[in-house]
Order: sequence, then structure tokens, then C-alpha cells
Amino acid sequence: MKVNHKRAGTGPTLVLVHGIGHRHQAWEPVFDALAAHHDVIALDLPGFGASPVPDGGMPRSMTATVEAMIATFDEWGLDRPHVAGYSLGGAISLELAAAGAVASATAFSPAGFFTEAERRRALRILTTLRVTTFAPTPLVRLTCGRPALRATSFGSLMAYPGNLDNDRALGDALALRRGKGFRAVARASKGYRFDSPRLDGAIPVAIGWGEHDRIFGVHMADRARAEIPTARVVRLTGCGHVPMSDDPHAVTDLILETTNANARTA
Repeated sequence: MKVNHKRAGTGPTLVLVHGIGHRHQAWEPVFDALAAHHDVIALDLPGFGASPVPDGGMPRSMTATVEAMIATFDEWGLDRPHVAGYSLGGAISLELAAAGAVASATAFSPAGFFTEAERRRALRILTTLRVTTFAPTPLVRLTCGRPALRATSFGSLMAYPGNLDNDRALGDALALRRGKGFRAVARASKGYRFDSPRLDGAIPVAIGWGEHDRIFGVHMADRARAEIPTARVVRLTGCGHVPMSDDPHAVTDLILETTNANARTA
């Protein structure tokens, strides 16, 4: 399976996984800081970014997605890398930890702790955002280039959309438009809920939740804490659903604390 990715740094491998409709560039605000401690791989999930839909079609369940991720790790010669992700990528990270396939997992606003009504609401917001990206490209470019319009477009995803520069905002919008896997992933999310008794503390797990998350409200962090009592659950002050641009230092610190990178370099 062809998986586009960016790789840099030295040390234990850390794989970064994005959310539905996004691309690996979402990790740019924290990539270099993480690469100072890790061999970092930021990937485009199949059907998103520059990764094509697999020949056999998109995975039809979370189980199939996790199996595909583990197969990709094997192809790359990775033995239980650390992993971090947000939204869909956060859920994938937790599922990989539950499968014993990673050394640690850091999840930001992970999917799977919503009610069915909350899942549908989140998808309505994201689908509406995607529909707007099918406007003529000059109009999309104009929207991304005007601070007030950019704030309206990206305000559901981050607390400080002004932190996005014009090029990255436009790239994210076009990636959302071109994400051929969007509908399949949205369909596969129906009925999904994270439910695994296998996370018993043997694998370090941390969950960060933006206090201004407008996709998956921060109240879901309490459900994650109840479901995974051994996880460290952190409320991210001043952050939205995609926190890397809102507070790159907080995101970097939580990941490095979970991977125990500071202890290795002390």
C-alpha cells in the first residue's frame, strides 16, 4: 500500500497520524521540535493528502484501518513505534496501543468517545466545511487569504485560525476537497466507539483535549478518562480540535512526555 509521508530526525520512531480530510502537513508546527528527539514519520492516511485510495478500496472499519497501519509499519521495518494522532488519527493511535502494536500513544481529541448524535453533529460540521471547498478555486484562495474569512472557515477546527498562513490554509482546503477517502471514512464511523479493556497501563497513553474543541466537545475527555483509567488525560488550555497550530509547545511537550524522550536525553 502506497503511503505518502515526510520523515526526518533521529531516535526512536514516532509516527504522526492526521484526522479525516486532513494531511500530514497539519503536524508542521511541531514536526521539527519532535524530530529533535525522534525519527519522525508524518503520514498521509490512504485516500487523503498525497496517498491514493488502496487498490482494494478504503478500509471499511476501524479494525481494517488498524490492520493496514500495522502492515505499513511492517513494510517500513518498524517495530512498535511511538504514535500520536488527533481526531480520527487519535482513535487510530489508541487502537494501535490496544493492539500492542506501539510503544506509546498520544491522542488529541480522539474519535470514539461520542454519542451517536454527537458523531452525526461532528460529521455535519466537517461535511459542510468540505462542501465549501468545492467553490471555484479563486474564491477558495480569496477566503484563505483574508484573515476574517479564514477565521470563519477554520474556526471550527482551531481556536486561533490566524496562526495558519495563507499557503497552508489553502493547501488544507484543497486537501479536504480532494480527499477521496472522506465519504468512506465517514460511513465507517457509524457505530464506532472506542471500547477496549486491554489498555492496562503497560503501554503509556496520554490524551489531550482542547478546551475550545467545537468538533468533539471537551466533555468527552471525561468519558475517555473513565474508559481508559490508566491514561493521562490533559485539558489543553486555549486549544481547539486541531491543537498543533493553537499551542505547538503544549502538543510537543505532551507527546515527548508520553514517549519519555526527556528522560532519554537527560
